[in-house]
Amino acid sequence: MTAVPDRTRLAPGLSIARLVTGLWQVADMEKDGTVLDRGVAAGQLRAYADAGFDSFDMADHYGTAELITGTLFAGYPAGEKRPVAFTKWCPPPGPMTRDIVRAGVHDRLTRLGVERIDLLQFHWWTFEHPAWLDALHEMAALRQEGLIGEIGLTNFDAAHLNVALADGIPVVSNQVSFSLLDRRAAGPLSALCARTGVRLLAYGTLCGGFLSSRWLGQPEPETIGDWSRSKYKRFIDAAGGWPALQAVLAAASSVAQKHGVSISNVASRWILEQPAVAATIIGVRLGEGEHRADNLKVFDFALDDEDHAILDASFAQTSPIPGDCGDEYRRPPFLTATGDLSHHLSTVPSAYRVDEVAGRPGRLRVSSGSVWEPLAGYSRAIRTGKTIHVSGTTATHGTDRCVAPGDPGAQTTYIIDKIAGAIAALGGSLADVVRTRVYLRDVGQWEPVSRAHGRAFGDIRPANTLVQAGSLVGDYAVEIEAEAIVD
Repeated sequence: MTAVPDRTRLAPGLSIARLVTGLWQVADMEKDGTVLDRGVAAGQLRAYADAGFDSFDMADHYGTAELITGTLFAGYPAGEKRPVAFTKWCPPPGPMTRDIVRAGVHDRLTRLGVERIDLLQFHWWTFEHPAWLDALHEMAALRQEGLIGEIGLTNFDAAHLNVALADGIPVVSNQVSFSLLDRRAAGPLSALCARTGVRLLAYGTLCGGFLSSRWLGQPEPETIGDWSRSKYKRFIDAAGGWPALQAVLAAASSVAQKHGVSISNVASRWILEQPAVAATIIGVRLGEGEHRADNLKVFDFALDDEDHAILDASFAQTSPIPGDCGDEYRRPPFLTATGDLSHHLSTVPSAYRVDEVAGRPGRLRVSSGSVWEPLAGYSRAIRTGKTIHVSGTTATHGTDRCVAPGDPGAQTTYIIDKIAGAIAALGGSLADVVRTRVYLRDVGQWEPVSRAHGRAFGDIRPANTLVQAGSLVGDYAVEIEAEAIVD
């Protein structure tokens, strides 16, 4: 039997266990206001590290997880190699100035008690607010200064990971939900990882414990006690409900019996064998049940063709989780621990300024801050009555920088986010768009542009015109205008 977890190189100089110890349940254990004893919890974490489970994942909002890990690190003598620490920074959307980003990073350094964060993972709530690129570029500067070892993302879909990479951000990982029930990451995101070398860190692999023998053949629970199971029960419902879970559990049980392992082992092994996956993240409740010995069994067997056929047959009895990775935080159905996040997203400040047009009662205009809006005399968007007209929009970030030069697909993704933000500022949404017009520098680049357009408008399907512009200014490969009618 394997004595310690297998390891993989996430980046040069950054070796991690392929079973990462996740500390998100610290927040659940502390949700009633009771804070874990930091010294005791650090000792419990030390037992994981000593057993080879020496890669820890946490976040700024996982209760005192960062402080517990900092206490653990403080107990290591100078010169002794300490465990690897991943943490996440999840700021509320808004302007991401140099000072705001640096304050967020320094807070992580202080809580962990380290001089450099091994892997800092960034989460952003809505891409309609474009400041996420400002944050990532400032993080890249901090990486150059040595305060961040490597940059990761969390809950980014394939399209926006591509934008970050095309815009020069040195991303090494993306942490996303990935399980036998939630297989979204096996699609476009894994294909992008194969092309770029970015690795996936998979969470939710055991669906909050639902992918285990405990639930095989059991009735659907009427109540859910903790945040983690509340979240993954929503995933189960979205995947076809309790019968779909039972079909997957029965298939995994058949495979598990063949190999003499547990259903949870099979669930983890299927994820670890996905080419893009660097590691799975297994949550722990410090001081409660420990499953290290059982978890190690994932390295003692491999799935064969027969196993995959059995599992694939069960997948056919499930419904695909809607959208791409991370969509559960940004649009219905909201598959989160707290459920519907629309109230949270409605409080996100707009990146655009809305003004009344002087002398034209009822007419509103949106400005994005481009230096050309006042110079050339135009608005990003105008609303008159129920109609919103969005000007030809390019992948300009801030006042004058072109995003993702040379990548028309990434530029299209960024442009549509700008259009969505402008329409939202005037009380509409992309669902209200009835027409788009796309201008290309090179009509031969139509496919990545069309695919990016389709990701946003595939269900809406506005009237559309594709035009070869012949020449666009600078590094811009695409320009898009839109018209929306708000009911």
